[in-house]
Amino acid sequence: MLGEISTYGPLLMLVAIAVVFAVFSLLCARFLGPRRTGPIKGSTYESGVNPVGTARKKFNVRFYIVAMTFLVFDVEIVFLFPWATVLPNLEPGSALAVQFLVRMLFFIGTSIIAYLYAWRKGVFQYD
Repeated sequence: MLGEISTYGPLLMLVAIAVVFAVFSLLCARFLGPRRTGPIKGSTYESGVNPVGTARKKFNVRFYIVAMTFLVFDVEIVFLFPWATVLPNLEPGSALAVQFLVRMLFFIGTSIIAYLYAWRKGVFQYD
């Protein structure tokens, strides 16, 4: 039990520092920040341009599909980082290294196939 605490001690300290910093920042903003209200303060702000029309405008569903595709590929990149850090530490030519490589090539291959399928279906066209 004591060994686990000493192992996770720096991580717990980092999390505690982050929480204390966040709470301290919010409290300072709350008590030291300005508290002005009014019609100008409460109005919508869009890059210095007065808003025109309603915010309930309909968008083509393809914008959302492209956004979701972008998020999927971002998540896939996140999965590549642990693999890229572990693979160089494995013994070259070992069964585990080959297994790691085959699994990642399968992962990347299915991602490429999914991207090509979406491209062929016209998901990325904004016509």
